[in-house]
Amino acid sequence: MKKYTTIGGVALAATLMLTACGGGTPSGPASQKAEESGGDISKLISVNAKEAKDLEQGGTLTLGVGSIGPDFNGFSNVGNSADNSALMTPVNTASINSGGIGGCWKLDFDGKAEPNKDFCEDVKSEVKDGKQTVTIKINDKATWNDGTPIDVKTFENTWNMLKGEDKSIDIVTAGAYAFVDSVKAGANDKEVIVTTTQPVFPLEGLFFGLIHPAINTPEIFNTGFAGNMHPEWMAGPFKVENYDTTAKTVTMVPNDKWWGQKPVLEKVIWRQMEPSATIAAFKNGEIDAANGRTLGRYKQLEGTTNSEVRRGQRLFAGGLNLNAKRPALSDVAVRKAIFTAVDRKAIRDVRFNGLNWSEESSGSMMLMPFSEYYQDNYPVKDTGADAAKKVLTDAGYTANDKGIMAKDGVPVSFKITNFGDDPTTAATSQTLQKQLQAAGMDVSIDQRGDADFGKVIGGREFDVTISGYTVGPDATDAVKQYYDSATNENGLGDAELDAEIKRLATIADDAERNKAAMEVEKKHMEKYFSMGTVLNGPEIQFVRTGLANYGPSLFKSLSNVPDWTTIGWEKGAKK
Repeated sequence: MKKYTTIGGVALAATLMLTACGGGTPSGPASQKAEESGGDISKLISVNAKEAKDLEQGGTLTLGVGSIGPDFNGFSNVGNSADNSALMTPVNTASINSGGIGGCWKLDFDGKAEPNKDFCEDVKSEVKDGKQTVTIKINDKATWNDGTPIDVKTFENTWNMLKGEDKSIDIVTAGAYAFVDSVKAGANDKEVIVTTTQPVFPLEGLFFGLIHPAINTPEIFNTGFAGNMHPEWMAGPFKVENYDTTAKTVTMVPNDKWWGQKPVLEKVIWRQMEPSATIAAFKNGEIDAANGRTLGRYKQLEGTTNSEVRRGQRLFAGGLNLNAKRPALSDVAVRKAIFTAVDRKAIRDVRFNGLNWSEESSGSMMLMPFSEYYQDNYPVKDTGADAAKKVLTDAGYTANDKGIMAKDGVPVSFKITNFGDDPTTAATSQTLQKQLQAAGMDVSIDQRGDADFGKVIGGREFDVTISGYTVGPDATDAVKQYYDSATNENGLGDAELDAEIKRLATIADDAERNKAAMEVEKKHMEKYFSMGTVLNGPEIQFVRTGLANYGPSLFKSLSNVPDWTTIGWEKGAKK
């Protein structure tokens, strides 16, 4: 499942935080460029890797986060944000279903999956007569915090909640669970036998995140986590010590019930903060990392005492997120005109000015340009204001007395919802606004705080946002989430594409399957115009000197922490 994510501010929520134009060039590498297919992805990783045994045992790590909650169920639409994933990973490795680790699986830097032996010691698959049997050996010690064993009941409940049959359960996508026929015990309750109605690939599409057996009704799933973290239904190397709703902080300490590797740190503190507040907090030593993804932020953070910069690639795709269920955007011609009006290079120039980062236009929501399976699927080649006006004119729109394109007396009028207080966010939203206005559209800005993100995005309370999703190494899960008519948030699609999506999950060959997924994306984009990639962007982190195993990590971690048990401080560094 792909998480909504931010490009710029402190939050890992969902908006693109893009930079204002400004002079000056930050220090650091003279130039850094996004890697393309076949490139050296090691250039995009920077974590100060150290063995846990070589670090100072103990210490506190304090991080800022754009939003804490308000819903902590990462499997639901309201809880489906990268902020939520980052916050919950240390305390609920069992359930986190995005990023580099979760449930049965963990990813390496390059996106290759292997069993996460803290939970699933072995996963085997056999395909016979068009059916698949998956056998999972669960770690005997694996247990939820409330003492409930992680066994076949957990796996059965995960399937029941996510398979998509009960439409009242607010899941993001059923994904591969829609093809599961049964989940039963094998030799004992710690062996799970999964059978499918058709083969399912990649295998990590199943049980990349587990759901506690007590989360077993639509009511609990949809609303039971509103303002309630439910630590008893978690399992991970840390546990929640305190969730202070007034101070907007969450404090975590090592989990005495954790059976896996013990963490180095003795405490992790998360503080909900607007992006602008993280700058002063980092400079004053109140938090230990802050992103510098915009020029304004970079220049303010640059030169902070006892700090260093770690740079790499952000696993993000997005920029155009259109809510086709809103009246103003229900006409596909309007959505196509938006895609046509956008000058993606101009937006990237605003975003990356002074950051020593360059990239070509990306054309996929599902794969990064450095993926061997990538192809450019952006559906419009002839762009600009005049081309966008022609799209509308051909669809029966004409300019009214105010110069706004209208049809049947109704003008093309909508809002761009912008999150956070980073000035570059406003500058980029305004850049997009001007591009659309030049094409004869009446466009205003709806300004919201970062903390509103989950509510606005999960509740679909927007027309357009400059936002997107995290990107994984394989397109199979994403193609169903984004483009299946029954599961994508806009309800756009058709029977032909749905059949192609269903079929591609049966393809065992990775290259063939991903090629088929990319063709589905190409056809969907050309027909429906609901999401488009403007940019990917860099990951730039200012980090307290001596912090080890933290920074841009590609697929191993979308929240800059490759392993929460090994992050810590070098000896003699800040604790």
